[in-house]
Amino acid sequence: MAKRRRNGSRGNGRTARGGVQAQQQQQRKRPPIKALREPAIFANRSGSASDTPQEKVTLAQARRGTPAQRPVRVYADGIFDLFHSGHARALMQAKNLFPNTQLIVGVCSDALTHKYKGYTVMTEDERYEALIHCRYVDEVVRDAPWTLTSEFLKKHRIDFVAHDDIPYTSAGSEDVYKHIKEAGMFVATQRTEGISTSDIITRIVRDYDVYVRRNLQRGYTARELNVGFIKEKKYRLQQQVDRMKETVRTVEEKSKHLVHRVEEKSHDLIYKWEEKSREFIGNFLELFGPDKAWHMIQE
Repeated sequence: MAKRRRNGSRGNGRTARGGVQAQQQQQRKRPPIKALREPAIFANRSGSASDTPQEKVTLAQARRGTPAQRPVRVYADGIFDLFHSGHARALMQAKNLFPNTQLIVGVCSDALTHKYKGYTVMTEDERYEALIHCRYVDEVVRDAPWTLTSEFLKKHRIDFVAHDDIPYTSAGSEDVYKHIKEAGMFVATQRTEGISTSDIITRIVRDYDVYVRRNLQRGYTARELNVGFIKEKKYRLQQQVDRMKETVRTVEEKSKHLVHRVEEKSHDLIYKWEEKSREFIGNFLELFGPDKAWHMIQE
């Protein structure tokens, strides 16, 4: 029994060492991580340039890790208007779903977005540029489709699609990702609460006057801000009123500070006067009190 345990231990040691060596060899085969000095690439409109047949990867295989030459291609799509931390965190999650992930991000065009969702602040080119400069993104698909087809997935050699699990109702569908989920190609990410493009736009609309006055002050013209003549004069007048208020507030603060200092000085002078008065009275009584005066007369 003891020999069998020792032999078993040696066998386990060999297996462990072999596993470590295999991992080291696999790591050596992997290409070095590209330094973050260049943006991600744009995908070819015709799809992946590789003609090599791609074997299907199961979710279990992807989670265990795939060879260096066979990254798991994860696709995430969106509008990405006013690109913010919520977008970046979603892409970070998608990039880190598997040990060897290649993240492809689809960005919908202006025409498609305006048709199905609404007007955007940034143009499609600005949104494309924002995505290729995100550190988690390997490839960007311009003019991405609103609904994913099997032809599109095959053309871009996509293994899995990442998105939050909330059904996305749009384009006459209760959930545009329903067929992806049914095919077992969907991997859920988590939304970041408290930040969204709609929230940012709401803040701007809510404080519209503040931002118009801000940009007028920074040199933008009323024409550039789509502001009429009367409104421009109103905003300019409001700026002058605000400046006057600030001046008055500053004078008030300085006056309060001055009054406070005078009060401190006066309190200090009164305290010192009281101390000197006590000292004078004490000295006077000591010299000319009843007992002292009597002794001086006797002498």
